[in-house]
Amino acid sequence: MFEVAELGHTVEKSVYREKSAELRARLLTIQSQLKVCPFSVIIIISGVDGGGKGDVINRLNEWMDVHYMRTIALGPPSDEERERPKFWRFWRTLPAKGTIGVYVGSWYSDPIAQRVYQKIDNNALQNELIQINQLEQLLSDDNTLIIKCWLHLKKEAQIDRLKALAKNPATKWRVTDKDRQHLGLYDDFIGVAEQVLTETSKAHAPWLIVEGSDIRYSSLTVGQHVLERIEQHVLQYNNGLSAAAEAEPPNSRVEQYNLLDALDLSLKLNKSDYRKQLEKYQGKLNELSRHALAAKRSSILVFEGWDAAGKGGAIRRLIEAMDARHYQVISIAAPTDEERAHHYLWRFWRHMPRAGQVTIYDRSWYGRVLVERVEGLAKPQQWQRAYSEIVNFEEAMLAHGIVILKFWLHIDRDEQIERFKRREQISYKQFKITEEDYRNREKWDDYQKAVNEMIARTSTSKSPWLQVEANDKYYARIKIIKAYCERLEKMLDEINK
Repeated sequence: MFEVAELGHTVEKSVYREKSAELRARLLTIQSQLKVCPFSVIIIISGVDGGGKGDVINRLNEWMDVHYMRTIALGPPSDEERERPKFWRFWRTLPAKGTIGVYVGSWYSDPIAQRVYQKIDNNALQNELIQINQLEQLLSDDNTLIIKCWLHLKKEAQIDRLKALAKNPATKWRVTDKDRQHLGLYDDFIGVAEQVLTETSKAHAPWLIVEGSDIRYSSLTVGQHVLERIEQHVLQYNNGLSAAAEAEPPNSRVEQYNLLDALDLSLKLNKSDYRKQLEKYQGKLNELSRHALAAKRSSILVFEGWDAAGKGGAIRRLIEAMDARHYQVISIAAPTDEERAHHYLWRFWRHMPRAGQVTIYDRSWYGRVLVERVEGLAKPQQWQRAYSEIVNFEEAMLAHGIVILKFWLHIDRDEQIERFKRREQISYKQFKITEEDYRNREKWDDYQKAVNEMIARTSTSKSPWLQVEANDKYYARIKIIKAYCERLEKMLDEINK
């Protein structure tokens, strides 16, 4: 989930000055329009220690009119607050219509801390999140706009940030003993945060994950996101629509997801090395798959990728090493009439593998947030909420002990058109090329944006996406088979401990 915020984004000072001046003017303009609107705005700024939450909030206060904007910093509850229901202190501080409330420390702070310090178990955390979702739904139904931003740092970056703050006499007061204590709990904190963000990122109140290593970048990203969310909400109001209307989804123009661009598509294997490694890993997979069958541990492999990215070829190299009696390959096409009459996950539940069996999907439930999103086959509200639905679906499988691997096969546009042309020249591959393949190329940017958001919002520590550099088919196939072998080995080792 947090890979999107670990890419090292930076913004030069000159660029920052130019963009922040423009952003400030637009924020003040939309804020003046907001004053006469019958709804309020809640901005939640949360994230890791040292992620720059205070700096971002200072920038927002600098750029906007503070007369119509209040920052609410909530610490441990007072005796007065403890004597009342826990949401009481939040209700007291909610912003009035036409104004903005910025929360540093919100209804998320205590549940996360309680779980990290193991003062509550996972069931108690789930109950907390249910109540939070109910609160945000209630506020959203009243047309309140909720904007949630999570500032993330890698562990190494957090260490460097806290050291730098501690060395500077002007900022050393910001580093407390609690911050140092939290650093030792970083991995636990990230695991809990991932769960919380997944469960509470809803269509009406999605989380924006922002890299916090560069204050200029994080300030501009958050500021632009705030601007666009308010602009959209005001536009809906002016058009007579409610906040829950089926409109263009929030943060649709925030340019922050660059996971695919970070892949090195020049990676390749020569044919000789490919054959040697293929023989090695197919032999290994044959042995491991038999051990998994004996242990009654099933697998689900998900293949997504561009048209002509090599999904079919990779799947064939996998199943060559496996017993045909113990796997099935399911190619997902448009749903049938029967499938349309059910929830979109229904047809995938039907194909859940039995103990020790393997199910391989050539395209999957992720069509909801890819083709259905881009082609307008699902309404914005439907595909926005699908992210958490999918994560919960996969968590149910993981809890049952099923091994899940998700592969995105990535190629560039030039490689794709070359493969299209080669297919047209080979008689037994011509059926693979249709007018729809060429039509989809025209929406490459839309699909790429959807893919990046899909990976960012559904890649979890227990079920991560493996992005495969697939311009070279040999390299891609070996990476995939090797990854499956490593996952099976890890699972079997855990069983045998």
